[in-house]
Amino acid sequence: MSANALFAHHDESLNYHFHDDHPFHPTRLKLTIDLLKELGALDSSNMLAARQATEEELLRVHSSSYIEEVKGLSCNPPEERYLQQAEKFGFAGEDTPYFSNMHHIASCVVGGSITAVEAVMTGKSPHALHLGGGLHHALSAQAAGFCVYNDVSVAIAHLRHHYDAKVLYIDTDAHHGDGVQWAFYTDSEVCTYSIHETGKYLFPGTGFVNERGQDTGYGACVNIPLQPYTEDESWLHCFKESIQRLTAYFKPDVIVSQHGCDAHALDPLSHLHCSMQIYNEIPAIIHELAHKYCNGKWVAFGGGGYDIWRVVPRAWSLVWLEMSDHPLKETIKLDPLSPLPAAWIDRWQQKAPVPLPAFWLDDLNSWQVIPRRDDITRQNNHSLQIALQEFPAIS
Repeated sequence: MSANALFAHHDESLNYHFHDDHPFHPTRLKLTIDLLKELGALDSSNMLAARQATEEELLRVHSSSYIEEVKGLSCNPPEERYLQQAEKFGFAGEDTPYFSNMHHIASCVVGGSITAVEAVMTGKSPHALHLGGGLHHALSAQAAGFCVYNDVSVAIAHLRHHYDAKVLYIDTDAHHGDGVQWAFYTDSEVCTYSIHETGKYLFPGTGFVNERGQDTGYGACVNIPLQPYTEDESWLHCFKESIQRLTAYFKPDVIVSQHGCDAHALDPLSHLHCSMQIYNEIPAIIHELAHKYCNGKWVAFGGGGYDIWRVVPRAWSLVWLEMSDHPLKETIKLDPLSPLPAAWIDRWQQKAPVPLPAFWLDDLNSWQVIPRRDDITRQNNHSLQIALQEFPAIS
C-alpha cells in the first residue's frame, strides 16, 4: 500500500549555506521541519531518505565545463584556475558565492528532487515534497540567484528521460522561474508556467507575457507578470484563472510545482503585498488539478522565501498539510486565526530577531490598504488576458 504523500529530505540540504549574512539561509528548512514534527504531521513513516544526484543526471541540464568549475570551487582553497573563471560561471558576485563542498551539497539537493520524482512515478506515493529543492534560477553553465544546480530542471529532465512524461511546471515564486523556462523553451512536452512580480522591477528581469516558447515549444511557456504591491485578491484571481485554463488545455501526466513564498508582504526581496492566504490556497488549487488531470501525480519543491521566521515555516507547512490531507487544513479553513503550536513558538522565539506569529494566517484587519489597488488590479488583468489569449476558457 502506498503512502498518501512522502517528504523527501537529505541532511546535506541543511548545509546549503553561503554564509550567515546571506538571505538564503537553511534555518528556514529547520524551522519548517520542526513545526511539522511539533504538529505530529511529519514522522518516520512520511520521511523519504534522498540520495545524491549522479553526474550523468546533472549533465542532462548542466554543461560539463560548468560542473567541473563547481567541483573546482568546492575545494578549500580552490586552485587559481578555478578562481579566474569564477565570474564567467556566475560565482563572483554576492548573490551566489562559492562555498566549501559546494558540488557535493548541491548534488544532494538535486538528488532530493529526483528522489521525490521517483517516489511518485514508481507508485510509492501520489504526492511527494522536497522543500530543500526549488533552485530555479541556475542556468546550463552559470550559477544565478542563489542557485548552484537547477534541481527543478534536472528533475523534469529525469521525468522526460525515464518516463516520457508530459510535465506541467508551476512556479509561484515572486521571482520568475527563468532557469527552468530556458531549459525547456523548445520542448512541447514541458509546459512552464510562472506567476511572479514583473521583471521590469525585479530579478531576473525576465518572464514577460511575450516569452511563449520557441520552435516546437511555442505555446508551452506561460508567464503572468504582476505589478508591485499586488495583493491577495488580484494574485489569486490571476493564478486561478490562468492555471485552471492552462492545465485543462495542456493535460499533463504529472505536475511539478515550486513553492517560493517571497510574494508575502513581509518578504524583503520582492515588492508584492500578499498575505498567508495565498499560501493556504495555492497548494489546494494544485492538489485539485493533480487529481483531476494527472491521477494525483504531484511533485512539489521549496524555493525562495526570505522572511525565514514569520513566513516560510507557515507557508511551507501549509503545502505539506494540503499534500498529506492533514485535518488541520480544514481547521484553518474554518478559522484562519487558528493558533500555531505554543511549544514551537517558545522554542524558537529566543533565537528569532522578530516576534514570531501566533496564528497560521495573517490578521488582515491591521494591514494598510494599498492606494493604487484598482490600478494594479487593472494592469494585472490586462497581462492575464494577453497571456491567456490562445487558451480557451473552461466551459
